Amino acid sequence: MKKIEINNCIGCGACIAMDPEHFEFDDNLSSVKSNDNLDSDALQNAIASCPVGAIKVTEDAETEEN
Repeated sequence: MKKIEINNCIGCGACIAMDPEHFEFDDNLSSVKSNDNLDSDALQNAIASCPVGAIKVTEDAETEEN
């Protein structure tokens, strides 16, 4: 199963502004709000707009092992 991962966020808020369905603030950094609808244009735009490339959609390792 695919999921959104955020690493090395700088807290600029661009992803939250572009895609509040998937992102929210947690201690002044972006966190994943939802892993639903991973094919949305808003999510793809948020990933592309991240200034530090902190957002990726990856395969969940637990699902791959089962």
